[in-house]
Amino acid sequence: MSRKILVVANETVGGRRLIDAVAARVQAAGGDSQVIVICPQNEPRHGYVIHDETIRTAAENRLATTIAHLKQAGIEATGEVMDPDPYSATMDAVDHYAPDEIVISTHPEPRSGWMQRDLIERIKEATGLPVDHVVVDLDEDRAEATRTLVVANQTVEGSSLIALLKEKAAGGPHTFTVICPHGDESGEQAQARLDHMLAKAHEAGLDAIGQVMHPDPFTAIQNALQFYAVDEIVISTFPDERSGWLRGNLLERVRASTSRPVEHVVVTPDEIREGASA
Repeated sequence: MSRKILVVANETVGGRRLIDAVAARVQAAGGDSQVIVICPQNEPRHGYVIHDETIRTAAENRLATTIAHLKQAGIEATGEVMDPDPYSATMDAVDHYAPDEIVISTHPEPRSGWMQRDLIERIKEATGLPVDHVVVDLDEDRAEATRTLVVANQTVEGSSLIALLKEKAAGGPHTFTVICPHGDESGEQAQARLDHMLAKAHEAGLDAIGQVMHPDPFTAIQNALQFYAVDEIVISTFPDERSGWLRGNLLERVRASTSRPVEHVVVTPDEIREGASA
């Protein structure tokens, strides 16, 4: 019988220490293991409007990234997004999957809300299963790759933006999270552009995920900084006279709100027309 390993993680779900810990558990079991990853959704901090769909999509992206990283390590895994409360999510997963052991990943103290709620001990007492606690410091993962948040809507398929991302990836390992604040148009239109851009990025060998987010770009960026580990931000706009984002001083507002470096790339309307024709 294969050994079932239940992995519980949220914001740390793609952390290198977590991937290494799961690989070690699989190896200890002789390689014959079934790995199930559950990702409780975020409980967002106050201050910004966040829709349930946005929260779930971000969790799905983090989960997909972890499953991909496990696959790169030679480990096949399945997973699902679950209840925001980590205790309820874990107990539901224990009932459903009947694991043999549990791996729980958290931020270091005192940043970890899960540790402040004594999650590890509560799970141990309630299940009687072996529980391995893995502390993931996402700042350490900068040595593995630079994590770039890309912000664009109508310009998301621009050749200048794709070229910049290729240049960054050529200079060293990068992962890209692309968010599309959908403005006054429907989310479906923004999603179609995002899908096309991600397809181009993957064809170019870029490690990229993305989602459509809040229509206001500043709010979307603040939400994304809650959901994803970010080392730098790239904002793509039309030129000055065409860009509502620039007229609204988006670059200055974002730079004032975060210590992360913010880079601006300009995409011309001709690039968009050429992309549409292609």
